[in-house]
Amino acid sequence: SVDLPGFFMARYEVTVAQYREFVRDTGRAAVPETLAAENDHPVTNITWTDALAYARWLQDRLLQHADTPAQLKSLLEAGWQVSLPTEAQWEKAARGTDGNIYPWGNQPLQQRANFGAAATQPVGSSDCPECNFGLADMSGNVWELTRSPYQSYPYTTEDDRSNLSEDALWVMRGGSYADGPANVRAAVRGGVDPGVRNATIGFRLVLTAP
Repeated sequence: SVDLPGFFMARYEVTVAQYREFVRDTGRAAVPETLAAENDHPVTNITWTDALAYARWLQDRLLQHADTPAQLKSLLEAGWQVSLPTEAQWEKAARGTDGNIYPWGNQPLQQRANFGAAATQPVGSSDCPECNFGLADMSGNVWELTRSPYQSYPYTTEDDRSNLSEDALWVMRGGSYADGPANVRAAVRGGVDPGVRNATIGFRLVLTAP
């Protein structure tokens, strides 16, 4: 088992509309495919470094914005960080304490997740009352980037960045709309180069205790 510090995970994957606001505000370059889908679909065709930049931008924006809920702002002022989840955080959120094969149970149910399909769907479209912590699309829709380097199990809560090579891969989890049942299992891991853009890869964020 891995002892994790407190964290909150976003209910949904980051959407095209949310990422478009980031691009508009910062002037960060985006390929046309990044913003091509409908506003409520998960953003794709972003790199790992794009996702990190979005997290930093969102943290600064929440700290500065007058409409940020007081409780959230107090956490940020106390040192909580907006970031990509670690692999351990992601798996805890997906599997909870019951160790199911999928976030909802042990059978691949297409009414619970978007997989074996032709395209993404709006975030939260697959109703999943059995899924842990009220989170949507932890399986399918898009692979979700993490901030953990792709290394063998068992992993720890500390990322071993000091030993990474220049071509290190980063873990992604959850599978995508294009995958079959085997790849949307909660335990499945993928690895991605930090500069890769792909129509099946997106991300969600966490807020982690200092």
